[in-house]
Amino acid sequence: MEQGSVVRLIRDRGFGFVNTQGGKEVFMHHSALPPGVFDTLREGQELEFEIENDARGRGERAVNIRLLS
Repeated sequence: MEQGSVVRLIRDRGFGFVNTQGGKEVFMHHSALPPGVFDTLREGQELEFEIENDARGRGERAVNIRLLS
């Protein structure tokens, strides 16, 4: 599992980006979080997640996201 923090949220589109501890910025979609959590998420919050390649070839994304703070 990777750890990182929320750097940007685009609430009306249902996605955002997280920075890994290694400094890489990774896409995240609201569906990778437990129901209702995306609505309360704040920039700077610490997360734990896995990284996988998008099935459509659009790069890496965070999945199985869990709040740490």
